[in-house]
Amino acid sequence: MYLKFKITKNTLLTVGILLICVCFSLMYSGFYPTADTANTKDSSVQLPVVMYHSLLKDTKLQGQFVIDPQKFEDDLKMLKEKGYTTVTVKDLIDYVYNDKSLPEKPILLTFDDGYYNNYLYAYPLLKKYECKAVISPVVYYSEVYSESTDAPSASYSHCTWEQLKEMQESGYVEIQNHSYNMHSQSGRLGIKQKQGESNEDYKKIITQDVSTAQRYFKENLNYTPQAFIYPFGVRSDSSEDIIKSLSFKCSFTCEERINTISKDKESLYLLGRFIRINKTTSKELFKKFE
Repeated sequence: MYLKFKITKNTLLTVGILLICVCFSLMYSGFYPTADTANTKDSSVQLPVVMYHSLLKDTKLQGQFVIDPQKFEDDLKMLKEKGYTTVTVKDLIDYVYNDKSLPEKPILLTFDDGYYNNYLYAYPLLKKYECKAVISPVVYYSEVYSESTDAPSASYSHCTWEQLKEMQESGYVEIQNHSYNMHSQSGRLGIKQKQGESNEDYKKIITQDVSTAQRYFKENLNYTPQAFIYPFGVRSDSSEDIIKSLSFKCSFTCEERINTISKDKESLYLLGRFIRINKTTSKELFKKFE
C-alpha cells in the first residue's frame, strides 16, 4: 500500500523555515557553536608568569626575593617535564596583533631589577636548557654599574649595558622597562601617585622617567621595550592610561593569578605573576598552574 503526498511550494517553504529554526536553536543551546563562540574558545591561551629577582648561593641571603640558583635550575627542568614552553613579550604581542601562534602550554619567566646575578647564574642556565626569560632592569643602576670600575658583586651589583646586550643578542633574554629610577620606597612608592599630587604633575613625572628609560634602551641596545613592569606592582588610577599613552602594548603587576591571553589587545595589560620564593619547591610552584 502506497501513500501519495502532494508537495507544494508552501510545503517546501514550511520545511525550510523549520530547518532554519532547528539550526538556530542548536546554536544558542551550545550544541553547535557560533563563529564568535568558536573564535573565542580557540584564540584564548592560559599563561602563567613567574616573577624572579635575585639568584644567590649564600643561604643567609636567600628568602622572599632571593633564591638558590639550583632552585631556578629545578624550575627549568620541571617546566620541561610538564610540557611548558617559555615565551617572551614579543611572542604574546605577535599572537594578539599579528595572528601568530603560541605553544600549547606557554609560560613566561621574568626577572625584576636587572641584578648582575641574573647574568652570572640565570643566563647560563637559560642557555643550557634552551629557555627564554624577560629581564627588566632599573635603568639608573645599569648606568651606574656600566661606569663603575669595581669588580661586580653577585649580591648587589646590577647588569651593565654590555651584559644586557650580550643576553639580548643571544635570543634567550628579552629586555623590558622597569622605570629609569622609580624603584624606590622613599618619598614615592614605585610610580604610585603621591597624596595631593595633581594629575598633571603626576603624568609629567611618570612620562619623563619612563621615556628616559626608553631612550637609554634605544641608545645602548638599539631596542625599544614594549612592556612595562610596575615597580613593586603598585600603580594609581591613571597609571595604566599613562603607560598606554607611551605606546606600551603590555604591562605586568605582582598579583598572583593565571592570565588568559586572547585576541583582545586589553588582555596583555596588567598581567599577573607568581612570585618565586626560596622556601617553595618547584613542584609546589607548578602545582599553582594546574
